[in-house]
Amino acid sequence: MAEVYYVGVDVGTASVRAALVTREGVLKRTAEEHISIWEPQADHYVQSSTEIWEKCCSVVKNVTQGLNRNQVRGVGFDATCSLVVLDQTFQPVPVSQDGDRLKNVVMWMDHRAAEQAARITHTGHKVLSRVGGVMSPEMQPPKLLWLKENLKESCWNKAANFFDLPDFLSWKATGSLTRSLCTLVCKWTYCPPEGWDGSFWTSIGLEDILENNFSKIGSVTCSPGNPLGNGLTQEAAANLGLAPGTAVGASLIDAHAGGLGVIGADVKGFHLPCEDHPISTRMAMICGTSTCHMAISEQPLFVPGVWGPCLSAMVPGMWLNEGGQSATGRLIDHMVTGHTAYTQLQEQAQQRFPFAGENIYSYLNNHLSLMSPSHSAVDLLASSLHVWPDFHGNRSPLADSTLKGMFGTRHILEAMKEAGHDIRTLFLCGGLSKNPLYVQIHANATGLAVVLPDQMEAVLIGAAVLGACASQDYSTIQEAMENMAKVGTVVQPDCELQSFYERKYRVFLRLFAHQREYQAIMNQR
Repeated sequence: MAEVYYVGVDVGTASVRAALVTREGVLKRTAEEHISIWEPQADHYVQSSTEIWEKCCSVVKNVTQGLNRNQVRGVGFDATCSLVVLDQTFQPVPVSQDGDRLKNVVMWMDHRAAEQAARITHTGHKVLSRVGGVMSPEMQPPKLLWLKENLKESCWNKAANFFDLPDFLSWKATGSLTRSLCTLVCKWTYCPPEGWDGSFWTSIGLEDILENNFSKIGSVTCSPGNPLGNGLTQEAAANLGLAPGTAVGASLIDAHAGGLGVIGADVKGFHLPCEDHPISTRMAMICGTSTCHMAISEQPLFVPGVWGPCLSAMVPGMWLNEGGQSATGRLIDHMVTGHTAYTQLQEQAQQRFPFAGENIYSYLNNHLSLMSPSHSAVDLLASSLHVWPDFHGNRSPLADSTLKGMFGTRHILEAMKEAGHDIRTLFLCGGLSKNPLYVQIHANATGLAVVLPDQMEAVLIGAAVLGACASQDYSTIQEAMENMAKVGTVVQPDCELQSFYERKYRVFLRLFAHQREYQAIMNQR
């Protein structure tokens, strides 16, 4: 019997990727295409949904070339939580002053709506309790409000369909307007089982969104991985090089797909603290340019400054809390490349690691090891150094975009534990998870074992899980995760460093208290 496959498609910030994945979760092929980003003015970042879909078709054709089309049983999409705007005939509507129709996507990192987000926060509406009490400019309501207030004639009056990018992709594939609960709950204030709260949209000046039972933003919803429509349409199948009717699962935001690709792995035999305990004792960390901290629970838990609880936003039937650090990989790159010795570092790294793809960070990790006294942990080099790296706003647990920086995973973990989470093991994926020092310090600082997946492209595995579930080859997302996500490496914390990190964390909390006092004084002036 011919082997069956699933295709996972991941639309990131700057590229589209696809993977051909087996029933056991093994990546057989991958392909990648660059996508354009335009910055028409400061804090405005836009893309083209037409180009994105074309690149999706290209990478899927690439990874399925030479296969019998019937061997591909299902397709799953994930993408950034960008906003796609289409008119009544589903044609692109411009989202910038220049009126270019093809540039119809307001990117997730577009902060043009910061003032609108602040106004929405000040309403104090009850729906804000599920986004940590603060509306982020990266969510969709403030972006919609900005379009209405600033591009009413050229965009708002012509727009008839607003999609989160993951939902746009599943619509292009199937023709189904059903939205994923992942996108609507996390980025649009939808709250199952009640649904949309019309009073919220009216209170922020977007009462026209209520028309035709909220048809512009989605009247019908389903959990991630549910089969959509009748599968691939004839047109989409031809464009993708697949068979019409191939199952397509309801989509996910890219970070949530990463969570799906690691958090449900079978851990039997690895002697982890989460073994023989519910999946709610695990936290997924998707570590890249920024970092997302995903924790799930059987009952809704409200964590101050942390998004959620969101029902069925990642694992159907489970509540999701999402913490985050606004700048991690990007902050490390900024600190390294902005240093006066960066040119010297490049030269020395190239000499020592001429063939290593990550030669700069391999060199730095090795250099830190040489700096450490014999048999001492690298962590101790910072015993007298306490950094408050305020660079790019705080996502969690303070939810304050005016603070410029990232806060520690330990801080987020403690906030979640205080709210009722029982997290015993960390599951990491993403680019930073490939740095062994970064991983080890996370284990040491939190005192928790860290699990790395055996397939490092966990986001693509998560997208493929959606296709596998939609094909009904697996009966649930949980079953698909357990069979397709695999444990690779386990990194244990250094127990001898526990008291060291306890002291560091107490210093951090004192710094935090002083900084908040200073900010309060400055705000009164």
